[in-house]
Amino acid sequence: MVNVVQGGKDTVKHICEHPDIKAVSFVGANEAGEYIYRTASNTGKRAQVNMGAKNMTIVCPDAQKTDTINAIVGACFGSSGQRCMAVSVAVLVGDAQEWIPEIVEKAKTLTIGPGAQDPDVGPMITRAAVDRAKDIISKSESDGTKILLDGRNVTVEGYPNGNWLGPTIIDHSGPGKISFDEEIFAPVMAIVRVDTLKEGIDILNGHRFGNGVSIFTRSGGNARKF
Repeated sequence: MVNVVQGGKDTVKHICEHPDIKAVSFVGANEAGEYIYRTASNTGKRAQVNMGAKNMTIVCPDAQKTDTINAIVGACFGSSGQRCMAVSVAVLVGDAQEWIPEIVEKAKTLTIGPGAQDPDVGPMITRAAVDRAKDIISKSESDGTKILLDGRNVTVEGYPNGNWLGPTIIDHSGPGKISFDEEIFAPVMAIVRVDTLKEGIDILNGHRFGNGVSIFTRSGGNARKF
């Protein structure tokens, strides 16, 4: 038998403390995960907690351009960026940086709306999630990055109070920039520019979060090195 329970922090607390529940598994953000781990462990339960993630991809200039752009735009903005394996950072190597205008133009074509209309980008899960993402975007305006596509003021006809955030692309991101350092969990792509594949790999390996990484290349040597 499976029980599906809706709720917030009180529900989570009951699950973590109820004597009939022997183990807890969680996937989500750090703050909630750390609370769940502490609370469940204190009552003697087994706790499996998977917290903050940052999925990144490296794009080499020898990759097939059209397929690559379609793939990274879908991977970043699908499900409004609110899935565990959403690719939120694109590390562009060398001449692949020349594709940035086409990435922006592709993102501009995405439709935004309620799920019943089968849009490319739907609403975010809560108003708090929207506000947090917008706050990170706003802070990016003052940390040396450049917002190439800004989805903060998007509107959807007939849904004035929806949790809308349109596709957003932040360029010149990287270590030390909030768009790179923090898990945004929203339709926001951070672009990092590097000169070499090794530099890109080092940036991926140096991030405090880890979940999934990928590479776009037609070179077997690049793939093996990666």
